[in-house]
Amino acid sequence: MTADAWRRGGNDDVVLIVDDVPDNLAMLHDALDESGYVVLVATSGEAALQRCRDAQPDIVLLDALMPGLDGFDVARLLKAAPETAHIPIVFMTGLTDTEHVVRAFEAGGVDYVTKPLRPAEVLARICAHVRQARHGAQARNALDAFGQAAFAVRLADARIVWQTPLARRLCAQYFGSASGPVLPEPLARWASAQASAWLAGAPTCEHTLVQGTRRLSLAMHGDTGDGDWLVVVRESSDAAAAHALSLALRLTAREAEVLYWVVRGKTNRDIADILGMSPRTVNKHLEHVFEKLGVETRTAAASMAMQRVPRLSPA
Repeated sequence: MTADAWRRGGNDDVVLIVDDVPDNLAMLHDALDESGYVVLVATSGEAALQRCRDAQPDIVLLDALMPGLDGFDVARLLKAAPETAHIPIVFMTGLTDTEHVVRAFEAGGVDYVTKPLRPAEVLARICAHVRQARHGAQARNALDAFGQAAFAVRLADARIVWQTPLARRLCAQYFGSASGPVLPEPLARWASAQASAWLAGAPTCEHTLVQGTRRLSLAMHGDTGDGDWLVVVRESSDAAAAHALSLALRLTAREAEVLYWVVRGKTNRDIADILGMSPRTVNKHLEHVFEKLGVETRTAAASMAMQRVPRLSPA
């Protein structure tokens, strides 16, 4: 059963405990269960990865030292996968040396607790991190709901540290699954240049990727406050833009298509080739567009179109 299935049953917070010591598992399981959490367990690193992919827990309590795949490796793999990168990880360790604490945070942990474990402390930390993660997820989902897909990138290594669900889908489609949660090199260079411009108070510019009739535009929207940079992602297509023109200006579908390509800087002959019609038919559609908009020239029609549908821009 997935975490979503449990949540539909009325439970909200799912905790995955990863430890190879049965006594630790039993103690933590009982404490968390009594506090109302849904508790999953894994006794190895490999099992932990599978559990996270299948159940999408709200938080992971992860033992640092285990046979085979240790906690540090598990954390790095979880953070490297887009579908699990958002899950907060709290390390459990008996090692308090600075070196191991640093390793825990470098691997992607948000916190750590030391053994022997104190259930009250563990519960307090879980509550705080689950609440913070839930607020972050709500904010990302709200961005998606308004069509504002976004992700945050760490410029030091071009790693995407979080992304909205819509941004994850768009990035996979345009960047390719092979890139994982790291920006391709051309985009990494663009992001670094935009951050430098932002800090210097200079204008920033969008970066556009094209796939057939679809385009993905990326715009830098500033420092998130923790050293990561927010990038807003917007997809557009020729068909969607023409439909928006049709609705905004009360044009027929064909008139809107012709006007769209006028905005994109195409000649009447180009438009005829693109839409599979004669130049004479293009002229007729344009005459109707001019009449409906109360203008006399292509330039005036294009200007009105861009005013009414701001996302349009010349090619």
